[in-house]
Amino acid sequence: MTTPETARTPLTRNESASTTAQYARQIVGNYDIVVALFCGLLLISNIGATKLIEFRLFGLVPIIADGGAFLFPLTYVLGDVLAEVYGMGRARRAIILGFALSILASLSFLAVNSAPPATDWPNQAAWNAVLGFVPRIVLASLLGYLAGQFLNAYVLVRIKEHTKEGRLWARLVGSTVVGELADTVIFCTVAFGGLVTVGTWANYTVVGYIYKVTVEVVCLPITYAVIRAVKRREPGYA
Repeated sequence: MTTPETARTPLTRNESASTTAQYARQIVGNYDIVVALFCGLLLISNIGATKLIEFRLFGLVPIIADGGAFLFPLTYVLGDVLAEVYGMGRARRAIILGFALSILASLSFLAVNSAPPATDWPNQAAWNAVLGFVPRIVLASLLGYLAGQFLNAYVLVRIKEHTKEGRLWARLVGSTVVGELADTVIFCTVAFGGLVTVGTWANYTVVGYIYKVTVEVVCLPITYAVIRAVKRREPGYA
C-alpha cells in the first residue's frame, strides 16, 4: 500500500534524474537573424517616415521624400532573402510578425504620448511632434507595408517556380518593381492625400518609388552575396 511518505510524482517529459541543465534544441540556420534585422529596419524606418525631407537636384528641382527612405528599401532586400531562401510560408510569417510589432510600437507610443508628463519635463511638445503619430500615417504605413511585402514575396516565389535557381536578378527586380509600387502609392495616398497639393503628392510618390527601386537595383550585388551566404548556412536548403 502506498503511503504519503513513499508516494512519488511521475517525472514529466522535460524532467529527468540528470543533474545537467536542459534547454530547448539549438536553432540551426539564419532565419531568426534575418527576421530580427527585417523587423528592426521596419520599425526604425516607420519612425523616420514621420519627417518629410526635401532636396534640390542641381540646386533647382525639388525632390521630396521622407526619413524612412534611408533604410526602408533594405526591408525589401531582406524580404527578398526571406522569400528566396525560405519560401512563401516563412516569408509570410516574418511579414505578419513585422506587422504585429509595428502595431505594438504605434500603440506604445500612443500610450506614452497620452500619459501626463512630469511637471518639470519640458519636452512633451517635441515628443508629440516626433512620436505622436498621426493615425492616418500609421494606417498608411501598415497598409502599404502589408500590400508591398506580400506582393514582393508572392511575385518572387512565382517567378522562382519558373526559373528555378537561375535568373535570380529577374525575380529580385521583378518583385521589387511590383512590391514597391503598391507600397509607395498606398502609403503616399493614405498618408498625405488631401493634405498636400497634387503636384507635391505626385513628386513625393514618383520620386519615392524611383528612389526605392534604384536603391534595390544598386544593392543587387549585396543581395546576391547575402542570399548565397544564407543558403550555404541553411542545412535544409533544397
